[in-house]
Amino acid sequence: MAEGSKVKEVAVNRRARHDYFLEEFYECGLVLTGTEIKSIRAGHVQFKDAYISIRDGEAWIKGMHISAYKYGSFSNVDEERDRKLLLHDYEIRKLDSKVRTKGYTLVPTRMYLKNGRAKLEIALAKGKALYDKRQTEKERDASREMAKALKNRG
Repeated sequence: MAEGSKVKEVAVNRRARHDYFLEEFYECGLVLTGTEIKSIRAGHVQFKDAYISIRDGEAWIKGMHISAYKYGSFSNVDEERDRKLLLHDYEIRKLDSKVRTKGYTLVPTRMYLKNGRAKLEIALAKGKALYDKRQTEKERDASREMAKALKNRG
């Protein structure tokens, strides 16, 4: 990251880490309207059912909820409309080939403001089975217990 660049985290998709094995991460921009960026700056973003699809050589995020801007009027747009993601052509081709052949999916992991511009971090992910989720939870609980025991000992 460049010196002096300011990053403010707006939203995190914690569900993605629970449901998927996240492998590769990409940073991309979004095509937004004026009221949408104001709503993002206020932190009104949800990833609940959001996913990324690639069609006609373009990446789109679907199902991401950006609340209507409080002071907007006719300029407010549909809160869950499809939004175009700004990625390089070679990145889109690479992601498209992996999603088509290997059973991967693309999920949004977090949104942040970088130098005043909204950026979305997306991940190439593979779905977890139920036993994988349980195993991850057991490991997390065990590490918490160890940390707790070390804290009480010292």
